[in-house]
Amino acid sequence: MEERLEPGMILRLRKPHPCGSRQWRVVRLGAEVEIECLGCGKKLLMEPYLLRKAVTKVESS
Repeated sequence: MEERLEPGMILRLRKPHPCGSRQWRVVRLGAEVEIECLGCGKKLLMEPYLLRKAVTKVESS
């Protein structure tokens, strides 16, 4: 993924969340990136380099 992450972006990740959704919204950026599952609303903190590896597609920016 070459794009810069910005709050509000919708991302598709490689592995689905246990709720079945693969879509996540970027909530907050910093030393860690906070993302929210669009299926169930669960929030997760990830290291930026790990998130970039997991993203397969940026669905909206």
